[in-house]
Amino acid sequence: MGRKAQILNGIKIRGLVDLQVNGYKGVHFSDIHLTRDDFVMACRGVFEAGTTAFLPTMITSPKEVYEHNLPIMAAVLQEAEFRGRLLGFHIEGPFISAQEGARGAHDAQWISKPDVDYLKAIIDWADGRVKLLTIAAEPDGAEKLVRYAVGRGITVSLGHQIAGDADLARLAQAGAVSLTHLGNGVPAMLPRHENPIWAGLGNDDLIAMIITDGHHLPASILKTIIRTKGPKRCVVVSDASSPAGLRAGKYEVLGHKLVLEEAGRLNDLTTGYLAGSSATMLQCMNHLASLDLVGTDELLAMGFDNPLALIGLGPDDVAQARDIWFDEEHKIFYFEK
Repeated sequence: MGRKAQILNGIKIRGLVDLQVNGYKGVHFSDIHLTRDDFVMACRGVFEAGTTAFLPTMITSPKEVYEHNLPIMAAVLQEAEFRGRLLGFHIEGPFISAQEGARGAHDAQWISKPDVDYLKAIIDWADGRVKLLTIAAEPDGAEKLVRYAVGRGITVSLGHQIAGDADLARLAQAGAVSLTHLGNGVPAMLPRHENPIWAGLGNDDLIAMIITDGHHLPASILKTIIRTKGPKRCVVVSDASSPAGLRAGKYEVLGHKLVLEEAGRLNDLTTGYLAGSSATMLQCMNHLASLDLVGTDELLAMGFDNPLALIGLGPDDVAQARDIWFDEEHKIFYFEK
């Protein structure tokens, strides 16, 4: 099928919104050496790959990295080119579990206990543009941190944790509303019943963010999450890291030796755990579409309406960008290059 025929048969969609982008094409947003030009180049690359709008995401970092990187990126967010496309920041950590596996690719030495003053500083460095905060539910002080963040207009998500039913219920009552990449950010071996995945699935108050790159979650788990939560309470994210958009090979990212396999899986050679994703939002949506788990309207909502609603925004808050289509017959998202 030629491109013209594809467009004639496709549905023009409003866009794709990604709430978790850690970097792209060799640029990591948590790298102390980040420059304005590198950040702009990476953001343009993400847009060129089909993402309409996204949240630049910083993972657990030393204070001086937040202090250096956030003001650089916040200034770019104010530029006309990026208004309605860079929607704010996702701060993933540093208030997460330090336990091996639960912390994932986050460096244990920079993980912090819940600290309102520290969060205030991060918000200030970000010029008040933090839209999403990921914390663990189980540490002492997590409820206080949630209440403060919610009071500042920040959506709080729970992840990178060893939390049980009671922990999630308590944090949901305090104001947390979602789960960061449910099914990931946990140890490889878990208790059979009492674990964060079952607890997250069983909590009806928490929306599930899911990485649908084809490597983080097998199809059966995606099906289970979507069927349990319902498509209206699921949000697709890419969790793209700096090797996304690059060729397969070995890379060093924030001091970690990674390998990007030909199939797209991004592994930490030391821990054996995944180190984020190499996929774009378009690729994640195409993988999910190929599984034929939901209808077209539900699929489109999981990649656009639901992520916006989670951070308190709507379609009018997103600037129009390159046209993206969805071919219902072939279950493919595509754009005109």
